[in-house]
Amino acid sequence: MTVPPHLHEGQAALVGKLAERGLLAPPWREIWERVPREHWLPERIWVQRPDRCEPVTDADARYRLTYSDSPVVTQVDDGRAGGPGVATSANSMPSMVAKMLGLLDLQDGMRVLEIGTATGDMASKLCLRAGDDKVTSVEIDAGLAAQARAGLARAGLAPAVHVTDGAGGWAPGAPYDRVVATCALRTVPAALLRQLRPGGVLVAPLVRDFASGLLARFVKDATTGTVTGSFHGGASYMPLRAHRSTVSSAVDGTTPRHCHELLDGQPDAFMDLAFGLYAGARLPGVHMTGSPDRLFLWDGAGAGVLAEEGWAAVYGRGRDLWQELLRVWQEYVTGGRPPLGDFGVTVTADGGFRIWLRTPDAVVGPALAVPTLRP
Repeated sequence: MTVPPHLHEGQAALVGKLAERGLLAPPWREIWERVPREHWLPERIWVQRPDRCEPVTDADARYRLTYSDSPVVTQVDDGRAGGPGVATSANSMPSMVAKMLGLLDLQDGMRVLEIGTATGDMASKLCLRAGDDKVTSVEIDAGLAAQARAGLARAGLAPAVHVTDGAGGWAPGAPYDRVVATCALRTVPAALLRQLRPGGVLVAPLVRDFASGLLARFVKDATTGTVTGSFHGGASYMPLRAHRSTVSSAVDGTTPRHCHELLDGQPDAFMDLAFGLYAGARLPGVHMTGSPDRLFLWDGAGAGVLAEEGWAAVYGRGRDLWQELLRVWQEYVTGGRPPLGDFGVTVTADGGFRIWLRTPDAVVGPALAVPTLRP
């Protein structure tokens, strides 16, 4: 594979920045230096804006985006023409890829399964570390899988790439010592738990109703088979297609039923990752999205809250979600505002989650609902 010198220069600069941050322990730095990031990008790419994906057509802009620590969108609308321009596949943020590979703790001779081949970039790094014959990657989109195979072949690599739903893993190659997902999981599919060898490690981004965007590392106990997970910061990834949310956020927003005045620090305080994890366990079924200046909560049953510009307006019917949120926040503050590292998760055989605080016995369970508002 012949690579233009300026691409090697861009890759060297990117790798240098990752190494300075302590993200590339040996032998990963040498692996990252082998193939420039541009190699994995299709002709058409997009950059994610707050409200849309914008095509990148300028060569200089493309180069800057490629060798920045930013995700590069490589597919919109599942590849269908005429859609709204929603990102559906990407070449991930380099620092996040490096962090995930570090958490994976891949050792010589290990077999690894990747969920979500996408461009083939992650698969290439797994191959260069473990060997082609040890790497299996699955991709639900046949077009993306074909592009990835072609890119891997041009790089002289040939892992097993299969077109299938990642929720089912790839049983013929099991058991695996390591499993890594490059798409966000709402739960850990039972098939992946079965295919993970006792003592094995699974690394994946999680997308939850409330605590959306967490990076987790799961370990399967070699004796009991119990799977426990720890959290390692935020991670914003597109969800596995089978795990895309189907809960409607529709709320009658014509007239607020009630308004609460916001206090200092609201709603910014509620964006904390650890609190989001705690609140999600205490308020199951409640969704939250937004920014430090604007939050929207809804329960999928008609209740909603919009918090911005000094007020939290309660809409729809039923619950006052703002009162419930404040009560859970007070619990969290009274408990000392435990950091993300104090939380863990136990995963049941069917993929269910039990969030706990400090010890597996201290399960964080649902809160009692605040009384329903009168019409």
